[in-house]
Amino acid sequence: MCGIVFVAGWHEATTSRCNCQDDAYVDFLDHLRAANAARGPDAQCRHQTTLKGVGGGIVHLDFFASELRLRGDAPVTQPHVKESGDVLCWNGEIFEGLDVRPDENDGARLSGALSGLDDASDVVRLLGTLEGPYAFVYYHHLSRKLFFARDPLGRRSLLVHWPTNKSPHLLLASVSIGTSNDFDFTDLSTEHIYALDLDGLSGETAMSLDPCLERLQRLALGDNDSARVPFARPERVNRALPPIETKPPPLQSLDSIPRYLLSAMEDLISHLDRSVALRVSNIPRRSGESPSIDNMRPVSSVSARIAVFFSGGIDSTVCAFLADRHIPPDEPIDLLNVAFENPRKIRIQVDGNVGGIKKKKLKSLPDIWSAEGQASGRYGPNYLVPDRSAGLSELEELRRLCPGRQWNFVEIDVPYSEYQAAQPTVKSLMWPCHTVMDLSLAMALYFAARGIGKLRSGPDAQPEPYTSPARVILNGLGSDELLGGYGRHRTAFNTGGWPAVIDELQLEMDRIPTRNLGRDDRVISAHGKETRHPFLSLGVVNFLVGLPVHLKLDPRLELGVGDKMLLRLAARKMGLVEASARKKRAMQFGTHAARMEVGVADGGGTLPVL
Repeated sequence: MCGIVFVAGWHEATTSRCNCQDDAYVDFLDHLRAANAARGPDAQCRHQTTLKGVGGGIVHLDFFASELRLRGDAPVTQPHVKESGDVLCWNGEIFEGLDVRPDENDGARLSGALSGLDDASDVVRLLGTLEGPYAFVYYHHLSRKLFFARDPLGRRSLLVHWPTNKSPHLLLASVSIGTSNDFDFTDLSTEHIYALDLDGLSGETAMSLDPCLERLQRLALGDNDSARVPFARPERVNRALPPIETKPPPLQSLDSIPRYLLSAMEDLISHLDRSVALRVSNIPRRSGESPSIDNMRPVSSVSARIAVFFSGGIDSTVCAFLADRHIPPDEPIDLLNVAFENPRKIRIQVDGNVGGIKKKKLKSLPDIWSAEGQASGRYGPNYLVPDRSAGLSELEELRRLCPGRQWNFVEIDVPYSEYQAAQPTVKSLMWPCHTVMDLSLAMALYFAARGIGKLRSGPDAQPEPYTSPARVILNGLGSDELLGGYGRHRTAFNTGGWPAVIDELQLEMDRIPTRNLGRDDRVISAHGKETRHPFLSLGVVNFLVGLPVHLKLDPRLELGVGDKMLLRLAARKMGLVEASARKKRAMQFGTHAARMEVGVADGGGTLPVL
């Protein structure tokens, strides 16, 4: 993980001053670098180079990168600069496609691989063999081209300001500093890999880079599927309909797996298990941390390297359960559970309805947790939100299934005053996303990633302050899009049958890069943390989109069974009985981050300008 800031400025040879040297712009860049340095607190470095264009113009390239060390045995400083003149700013993780040893840094390894290439088609082909989240800026000195892109799913943020009359510079950054009158940041499209011919830059092309900007297709050159590289882009959704002659009957129970679903279910478990294993392995310990060397060392002396955004839903619980298989048994796993003090919810409380939760729901909490609130020293009613109660239930299920693991259930309670104080920061981080719903989701992720909360040593113990040291956070995002977990999938079936469901699933895949992921990356990484998405491994994605639709969901069945049916069967097979039947609840509602004030609706409306 790192933060990237890149600037390209140019001027004619007869002009002494570059168009990126204005005092106001220099001040803006200083603030922008500071924001991006927060993403990589371990090291920051800047590299500048000047080129003389074919037409006599002068091009100035200014690279800045910060580093969060999550790979290799030794700290590495970016940008990666080769003797050949090549420069790479890399914000990503390579999980497949390039042989990176546990003691190596993947950015340094990729820098070496790129420097051995001859032309743009080689760069496209190499990137298509890599699986993992990434964004990068790469100057290839031999071709005098600048390449920049995000991974095909957009799991890492990269914002772009294209040159304008007012600000005639090309500017790329992992995160902005909010709105600006001079600079118009947008999320860089994931459709292409961009290649800018620096020899073509001149005063005539300054306002429109199109004459010297190539938008390279992610597919490798070739006319047939055999020419495609494995991770160039997600596959298309399988459009096969359920066989009319057999008409698979509706699932009767999650406890009884029909034969036609058995193979797909087992394959899903296998793919997810491998995806989680790749995302939790070989994470270096920070300075001063050491593993347990014998059974005499207290478990509490080993710090958690992995955390999970933990709502108690099926997605986060499956991620946590599978992580247990691949992390040393004496190492804790932090379960980050967020609850907001929501004045609107508090105002509409009625007697016997603690925190807006029905009595029937309160009775379903584990017996060891009291619903009496502050009087018992356990839970205050203001923070007993749906995700808290679900999280506590799933905590007990994980403890039963994985008794040797120390599960740190981190209670992250956010007072309304703290929510208000954080709004300007979060709005700035999530920009250019700017709707009310964006803010609700970003707020929940911001406080969860910060990891400041409380732990309890036992059910009757007073909570103690705790800050999660984990720098890698697993996120269950993606399962709803891939497996039909939203209400709109049921609506599509009711209006247009299975073909309409397939259309909706393809639409979900098409907009994954543009909806959440860039925004989430900007917000989470502000704390020097990295989120990893096991469901959005391209291996998992391509497996699931390749399955016939009726193997993944069945809208004929009730909620909690038919939605994400295949994942529910897999969770039940692994022993996660309670999680397998839990209904979908959106994060902003489960944490009470939405509709914080009376009269404010959570939706697509835009926020006031920052």
